[in-house]
Amino acid sequence: MRYDVVILGLGYVGLPLAQQAVRAGLSVAGFDVRADVVASLAAGRSHVDDLSDADIAEMLAGGFTPTTDESLISRAGTAVICVPTPLAEGDGPDLTAVTGATSAIGRRLRPGMLVVLESTTYPGTTDEVVRPLLEKLSGLTAGVDFHLAFSPERIDPGNEHYGARNTPKVVGGYTPACTSRAAAFYGRFVDTVVRTRGTREAETAKLLENTYRHVNIALVNEMARFCHELGIDLWDVINAASTKPFGFQAFYPGPGVGGHCIPIDPNYLSHNVRSRLGYPFRFVELAQEINATMPSYVARRAQNLLNADGQAVHGATILLLGVTYKPDIADRRESPATPLARQLAALGANVLFHDPHVPDWIAPRADDLEGAVTSADLVILVQNHRGYDADRLALSAKRFFDTRGATTVPEAHRL
Repeated sequence: MRYDVVILGLGYVGLPLAQQAVRAGLSVAGFDVRADVVASLAAGRSHVDDLSDADIAEMLAGGFTPTTDESLISRAGTAVICVPTPLAEGDGPDLTAVTGATSAIGRRLRPGMLVVLESTTYPGTTDEVVRPLLEKLSGLTAGVDFHLAFSPERIDPGNEHYGARNTPKVVGGYTPACTSRAAAFYGRFVDTVVRTRGTREAETAKLLENTYRHVNIALVNEMARFCHELGIDLWDVINAASTKPFGFQAFYPGPGVGGHCIPIDPNYLSHNVRSRLGYPFRFVELAQEINATMPSYVARRAQNLLNADGQAVHGATILLLGVTYKPDIADRRESPATPLARQLAALGANVLFHDPHVPDWIAPRADDLEGAVTSADLVILVQNHRGYDADRLALSAKRFFDTRGATTVPEAHRL
């Protein structure tokens, strides 16, 4: 069987992409080195938040083929790399999965194929890492014998309004012809395709998007600290500033940043600037410093709330509500709840957690939400899931610390 596309990496990026391609009538194979993931998908079970078991069943019925068989790559007209790029030592991306997927494609590359990298990385990766490896293993030349492009993933887990189809797709090719081929491919199942001048522009666009958020979140996180000291309600300030119909976009403070993008991706850009140009990207590094210290700041605020009532943090029971990095999903990657829990435990607190989306975590789980809130010495709202009535919980607690600005009652202490 021939496939229109093989997607390498069946995680939170690759699987929604495969879903939209299947729905558009494309024949889709999904390759992953994790045999348990492939077996689970073949059995109709989803492992990502945005797709249900019913969605996987629909994909399978539409011809989706999950596999660990590398030979299927040679039967596809397009290969899309959607593998993770975690942070390596030195703040650069760990490209192990990218080079592994690229090598698998290179061994099976045929003339006329399109290869697209979607994994977030530093500018130049497509041309300097992926292209030479593909050419070496296949004996083919990019832009002549096969097409090569970069198209940054823009998946936002838990977003009910924007998904793989209606989020504009940025595409940059190794040559103009490569760009056109990639744009034509994505145009079959994505509403809007945006072309850039080349692969480096597309790679940098992704980093700019997340660096923009990273820097602005750091701004309000730093404002949260001095507004607290000055007795200013920052949440009210943001609401007031948001009424301006131009020139302002609201960002909100929190206990830290988490997920697969904001705490990680800007470091790729900073690392690239330092390694290539020899000087720092100061905005990014300052933002990283501020955002990374927010869990420590929340821990100190928690300690002060207990001390104000004459209670030591050592031996106190502290309940953390919501330990995922975003509301209403199960994803805990880089969640600030993790360093917060560890710091509170290091101070001698007995840390418990409750999260309707997380059955097990680094701290003991409180199954009885109401009872745990009532009995804890301090409750900290770390992530405001839809199922939490923050005001009601704050009124039930001995002390309630809201790091998300979800409460309106005076009994709650807000970040």
